[in-house]
Amino acid sequence: MLSEILNFNREFVAQESYIPYQTTKYPDRKLAILTCMDTRLTHLLPAAMGLKNGEVKMIKNAGGVVLAPYGGVVRSLLVAVLELGVEEILVIGHTDCGVCGMRPEVMREHLLARGISPETLEAIDREGVVDLDAWFTGFAGEEQAVRDSVAMLRSHPLMPKDVAIHGLIIDSNTGELRPLDLQTEK
Repeated sequence: MLSEILNFNREFVAQESYIPYQTTKYPDRKLAILTCMDTRLTHLLPAAMGLKNGEVKMIKNAGGVVLAPYGGVVRSLLVAVLELGVEEILVIGHTDCGVCGMRPEVMREHLLARGISPETLEAIDREGVVDLDAWFTGFAGEEQAVRDSVAMLRSHPLMPKDVAIHGLIIDSNTGELRPLDLQTEK
């Protein structure tokens, strides 16, 4: 697969196909989006929102959630706000998310099946650097996951209070966006 990608890329660069995508590092719409890494959203989400290259900062992870107040997602959002001019954040969950209902015992089985030794898992559990069961636990519902992430961002001690933070759900099939009625909506 990598050789196919590199061959395509050589042609892409040689034909100057990058020119329509040139922009700055600053998002034109002053917007950051946290969403899921689901493949159905790769083109659907920007198309459903009328977004073009250079208009938003897009942060993706499994489930499109904030897992830790000082993890990579919050760091990325703070960089977007403090360094790149973002004024608004959208947390966008989606229907039929694979992280919904994810179970740690199944993830452990997958790790073992892929050659990760039981001793490695035991060492990680024993060292307590991360609680694997909590880390591999999915959420019960997409809406609540979005609400929890929005609440964590709004109450974060380092997030400037003038940043508008909203929660939405996108239909993975149609692209329909549904804003969540959050009690403390800005």
